[in-house]
Amino acid sequence: MSTFNLPQLPYSYDALEPYLDKETMSIHHQKHHQAYVDNLNIALEKEEKNNSYLEMILQKISWYGPSVRNNAGGHFNHSLFWEILSPTARLTPEGKLAEAISTKFGSLDNLKAEIKKTGLSQFGSGWVWLYVKFNGSIAVTATTNQDNPMMDTQITDRGFPILGFDVWEHAYYLAYQNKRADYLDSLWHVLDWESVEKKYAEILLKIK
Repeated sequence: MSTFNLPQLPYSYDALEPYLDKETMSIHHQKHHQAYVDNLNIALEKEEKNNSYLEMILQKISWYGPSVRNNAGGHFNHSLFWEILSPTARLTPEGKLAEAISTKFGSLDNLKAEIKKTGLSQFGSGWVWLYVKFNGSIAVTATTNQDNPMMDTQITDRGFPILGFDVWEHAYYLAYQNKRADYLDSLWHVLDWESVEKKYAEILLKIK
């Protein structure tokens, strides 16, 4: 059977302070993300399904039980979240992604406002996404729990995530308590647009 592993962070747990504190980062990565990885491996073994490609599992998630859905989503979502954050982040998009943002939203500030509004509107646990639709256009959406736009259980907002902000309380409560808006604002200080652009370019090649 295929075994998934917890990815190492490309920075230390305190590298994103003061925006994301060391204790939250450590618990979030070592406890929450690790649990999703462990439980995904257990769930796949119980279902006797062997698939080493996480994206393929997500795109056919309706074929699996709820435990695989929750934990495969949790593994993918958190892996993407770590990848797009950086203590040396480039804070503005460039090139084709910058053009796509301008075309769709009018400006980067408008995109940020839309992501914040969508993240605050997500009732309970979930994620807010910037994603690429199958036709190559970009959009913002939110999903509950550990779902994401790749899953074939999503009816109207399917596509490939390139930016995801975790709005589960465990992602921010130690430092921000119930102030989700402040937490969402803080993420723009460590969001690395260079990483997001690379994901955008890879997806455009994939869907052509």
